[in-house]
Amino acid sequence: MSMSGKKTQKESWFKGLNREFKKIVWPDKMTVAKETAAVVSVSVVLGAIIAVVDFFAQYGVDLLIK
Repeated sequence: MSMSGKKTQKESWFKGLNREFKKIVWPDKMTVAKETAAVVSVSVVLGAIIAVVDFFAQYGVDLLIK
C-alpha cells in the first residue's frame, strides 16, 4: 500500500468519526446536574451502609476473638 492510500484511509476514518460525533445528543445542564446529584447521593448512602455493616462485622469479630 502506498503512502497516499494510508493518508486517504486516515482521512476517511476521521471523516467517519466526525460524522458519528455529530449524531451524539448531548444532555442539557439540568439533566447533567440531576444525574450527578443522584450518583453522589447514592454513593454517599451506599458508603454509609457499608460503613455500618463494617462496624457491626468488626464488632462481631472482636466479640468472637475475646
